Formats: sequence, C-alpha cells, structure tokens
Amino acid sequence: MTVPTLTLNNRTEIPQLGFGVFQVPPAQTADVVTQALQVGYRHIDTAQMYGNEQEVGAALAAAGLPRDELWITSKLNNGFHRPDDARREFDASLARLGLEQIDLFLVHWPLPTLYDGDYVSTWQTLIEFVQDGRARSIGVSNFQPAHLDRIVAETGVVPAVNQIEVHPYFANNAAREASHRHGALVESWSPIAQGAVLDDEVIGKIAAAHGRTPSQVTLRWHVERGDIVFPKTTHRDRMEENFAIFDFELSADDVAAIDALDRGESGRRGPNPDTFDYVPS
Repeated sequence: MTVPTLTLNNRTEIPQLGFGVFQVPPAQTADVVTQALQVGYRHIDTAQMYGNEQEVGAALAAAGLPRDELWITSKLNNGFHRPDDARREFDASLARLGLEQIDLFLVHWPLPTLYDGDYVSTWQTLIEFVQDGRARSIGVSNFQPAHLDRIVAETGVVPAVNQIEVHPYFANNAAREASHRHGALVESWSPIAQGAVLDDEVIGKIAAAHGRTPSQVTLRWHVERGDIVFPKTTHRDRMEENFAIFDFELSADDVAAIDALDRGESGRRGPNPDTFDYVPS
C-alpha cells in the first residue's frame, strides 16, 4: 500500500502517515522502528526529549533503505532554545540519528513564559540549518496562533508544519486555521486521544458500518482533513492496522459526525502551550 504525500510550502513532499516514537523506551525503540519499517512506514517522528534518537538511527542504519525513501523528523529539546545551545544540540541530533541531513526539525514548544518570552531567536536559528543544507525543512510544534503570527512577522519565514494536539475530542481549530492561513501544514499528535476515542459510540458505529476499527476510522478522519498523522504503538498488529487506512473513504456524514465530537478546550489532553514551561533537568 502506498502512503500519499503532501507538498510542503518549500515544495518538498512529506508522507502523510508516519510512525511516532513518543514514550517508546530507548531499549525497545530500535526493534519497534525496525518493525514499523518492515510494515511499510517511511516517516519516523522522534525528538530530543524522547531520548531515543540514537536507537531510531540504529534501526535506520540496520534497515539499509535508500535515504531518499525515508522522512525523519526530530525536535529541539526545551532546554536548548538559546541559539548557541540549539546549534550544538542540532549537531548532536544529526550524530545520534546517523544522518547528514534531517528532513524536518521542529521547535518542540514555544515556551512563551521562559527565555524572556523569546522564541523568535530560536526559530531564526533553525532557519540557519536550512540555509546550510543540514535541514531539509523546519517547522514548529505546539505553536498557538499568536506564536505563529510573531515568528512569521519577525523573520519572514513560515514553518513548513505546525505539529499540534488534534483528535476528535479536541479539534484545535484556532491553531489549525492559523497554520493554514500562513501556509503551514498541520501534523496531528495524539491522534486517537491516547486511546480515549476508541470506545466512542459514534466512532464505533462508523467503524462497524465500514468494517473497520475505530482507530482506522479516526486516522482516516485526520487524513481526509488534510493533516499529517503518526500514530504510536509498540505492537506489530496495531502498526499494520494503522497503516491500512488508504483503501476506504468516510462519507461526508461520517466526517460531520466525528467533527461534532469536538469538546473545545475541555477536550485537550496535553499541556496548554500558552503556559507549558517544562524543561528537562
């Protein structure tokens, strides 16, 4: 099965379905990523704060796949927003992943209450990585509309993506609309609300009607909205299930029914980017 690609604002193409390794223990990561690659995933999403970049790199090296068939994303640790720190740690990410170029590198969180509110210089530093060819694309994660507006206004450079929490219980419409307004694609993290939507009656009925699982229907909803999505699992059968979402379509009524599950801010399961200030010790 072929995963469709979407075109970023720098005219590069990104696989719409990827595989996430958030909370995958480092000791399991190489094996889990190896299995995902065997299933057919070619887009791997990791981060410095996940602590498993090196193991992702080991799996990539062992797989021996052509580099141009892979799309690798990582993200800047919250403790390294200052420009010199960001430069040093970007080099460290490349070394851990065993790559000369990373396909997509993100500012993981804006942290507007830290660093004297300066996330613009952090974004400006990532721009350097594209200019010197070590990053193919750059973007942001968890940026609210005001954060996006500010970095674009002050640097003139639009992120390729904004990776934000999106799922049927939290559509995050303001951040999605701001991303689209600037020309950034949306990547949805926690796409099945950490499993919460799998027991939803509405999604269950739609899944039964299509002969699919609730997870497949939910991921298909993301895809049909035009978002990039990367579910995480350590189980091979779930990897295969999540990969098999491109041979059916939801009806307009199905999409509307899932859209109606949005609970607004009360549906958010992760931290609010306006106040999140975690920095690893």
